[in-house]
Amino acid sequence: MTVTRHNVREMALQALFIASSHPDLAITAALQQVLHYWQVEQCPEYLTFLVTGVWDERTQLDQQLSQYLKTGWQIQRLSRIDLNILRLGLFEIKNSPAIPAKVAINEALELVNQYSTADAKKFINGVLSNFIPDSAE
Repeated sequence: MTVTRHNVREMALQALFIASSHPDLAITAALQQVLHYWQVEQCPEYLTFLVTGVWDERTQLDQQLSQYLKTGWQIQRLSRIDLNILRLGLFEIKNSPAIPAKVAINEALELVNQYSTADAKKFINGVLSNFIPDSAE
C-alpha cells in the first residue's frame, strides 16, 4: 500500500484520538494500533514526527489555540476529534516549514470533512487561519 501524506495525517489523527481517549495508553501503543489497522508495516517518518510532536507539545498547542476561542469557550469543551485536528494543523503550521501554512489548514479541513461536521469545518478554519504568517497571505 502506498501511503500518501494525507494518509499519514489521517493515521496521525487516529492515533492522537485513541491516545486522548485512553489516557493510560502510551502514544506509541496508539500509533501501533493505527499502523496495524492500516496494515502498514514500516511507520513513515513523517507520521512519527506528527504523532510524537503533537502529543509532546499538546499543552503548549492548547494554550496557543485557546487564545482564538470565543469568549466563554475552553479547550475542554471542544470535541476530542476537533481538538486533535486543531492540534495537528497548528503543529504542522509551526513545525513543518516545507508545508505551507495554507496547505496545512486545507489538510486539516479535509480531515474535518472525513471525521467531523460542517460547523466544525468553519470553526477550525477560523481558528487555524489566525496562525498563517502575514507574509503567507
